[in-house]
This record gives sequence, structure tokens and C-alpha cells, in this order.
Amino acid sequence: MNETMKTMDAQPLQSRPAAPAPAAAPVRPAPQARDAVFRSGDTKSVPAVEASGFSFWYGATQALHGIDLAIPDRRVTALIGPSGCGKSTFLRSINRMNDLIPGVRHQGDIRLDGRSVYDRGEDVVHLRRRVGMVFQKSNPFPKSIYDNVAYGVRVNGLARKRGDLDAIVEQSLKRAALWDEVRDRLGKSALGLSGGQQQRLCIARALAVRPEVLLMDEPASALDPIATQKIEELIYELKDEYTIVIVTHNMQQAARVSDLTAFFYMGRLVEVGKTQQIFTNPREERTEAYVTGRFG
Repeated sequence: MNETMKTMDAQPLQSRPAAPAPAAAPVRPAPQARDAVFRSGDTKSVPAVEASGFSFWYGATQALHGIDLAIPDRRVTALIGPSGCGKSTFLRSINRMNDLIPGVRHQGDIRLDGRSVYDRGEDVVHLRRRVGMVFQKSNPFPKSIYDNVAYGVRVNGLARKRGDLDAIVEQSLKRAALWDEVRDRLGKSALGLSGGQQQRLCIARALAVRPEVLLMDEPASALDPIATQKIEELIYELKDEYTIVIVTHNMQQAARVSDLTAFFYMGRLVEVGKTQQIFTNPREERTEAYVTGRFG
């Protein structure tokens, strides 16, 4: 692979294969100022998440090299790149999920709303409530649908009365576009749901604790096309309220759902920009080679 990339870097660009065309999607109202990286008037003065010179090691193996990346508030940022390029490591560093792995260490910093997530006074449990996560494989608890959504709310003491808890569960399931499908069986086991329903249940569970940022690690990779479309529609709707960072190997999916795209390769951030620019006119030849399928 390295020899291939060196050869590509040494050769002038001849002709560009066509970038993957986004698949047809239902017509939606166009968001205002879509081409702006930050929306004016409704975003924070600092990025929602910002990495500065962030490097990460698993033991002696360095997985990330000096990542500098600003993730804007209430937008969808897609992290793309071949397997093993570090995108999931970076994603899991935002809410310090990697801390659970023995022998890891980091240099540099990641800030949430301007404050370091690695600050000595940072409550990691509170951090993970503010920065929710949805994993590649749906992981519902072996509990009822209701108790899955209510679990984090109870643990964090976010509802004082049963009526408040009921309202949060209902609202979260509605936001995850699942309420109409499960409203009559909230007491049934979550394990009886389909794969797509289980993934939306996990999204509802994450939303129930009122996060500011939602991390998604290939949330639709194991789903059929219909379930994938529902997840993508949900991502589009949620970005008006949440900052979303999604890891995906699906170039068409990245083109459909994201506002900003960051390309990782061999632990380094090669290029970041507006999604349309990344897929139609990338600055880096390595980015172009990846998004047009020449490698990866």
C-alpha cells in the first residue's frame, strides 16, 4: 500500500474517476446556509469539539499522529478512511472510551466546548453523558424496551417522578423514530426487536440522557438498506439539535448525511472540508484516490 501511495504522489494527475454520486433520497427542505461550516446566529463561538495536536498510542503502537480537527456545533461530521486508519480511535477518544483499554496513552488535547476532556477535574461519567455513543453493533440491554431507554435516566437521576420518566422515554423513542413501532409493547424484551429497531433503540437510549454530542461508529454497517435509510433519515433530523460525528466506510452514506468530511489515512488527518468539496474537488491526491475507489 505504501509503495502504491508513493507512486501515486510521484505521478501527475491524469484524469479523475467520477466521485461516487449520492444515492437518491427523499426530498427534504434545504437547511439554511448549507455551505457554511458554521451556521450564523445559532452556534457556539467555539467548535463543539476541537482536537489540537492529538496523538494516541496502544502500548508501543501509535494509532494517531498530531490530529488537528475542529468539529462544528449542530452539524454532521463524517470520518472516513480505510480500516485501521485511526478514525474509530479518534471517535472513542472524544468521550474517553479508550481509557478502558490497558496501556493506552495520549499527547495533545481534545476540548469539548473549550474545556479539555482530559482535565484532571473532569468527571468521566458526566463526560459520557454529555457525549453519547452508538456502536457499530446494536447492544440493547436484556431488559424491556422501556427499561433500556430509562436506564441512563435513572442512573443519572434525571427524572424525579414516574410521569417525568414516562415522558422522557416517549420523547426519546419519538426522536429515534421508533415510538409508533413499539408504543404497544414497551414492556416486551428489547432483544425481540429487529436489527434496525435495536439500533434505533440504542440511539433513543443515548438521547434520553440529553447529550450535547452524539458519536456514531458505523451505525448502519450491519443493517439492510431499508433500516439504513431510516438511520440516515434520523441522523439528518437530529443534527438540528445535536452535534453528530459519524465513522463510516460507506462513501455514499458520508456524501448523503454529512456536512463536513474528514479523511484519515495511516493515523493522520489528510484532509478535512465541506463534504461536497471533498467528494468533487479534493485538494489531496490521496483523498481523491480513496473517495473514487482507487484504494481502500
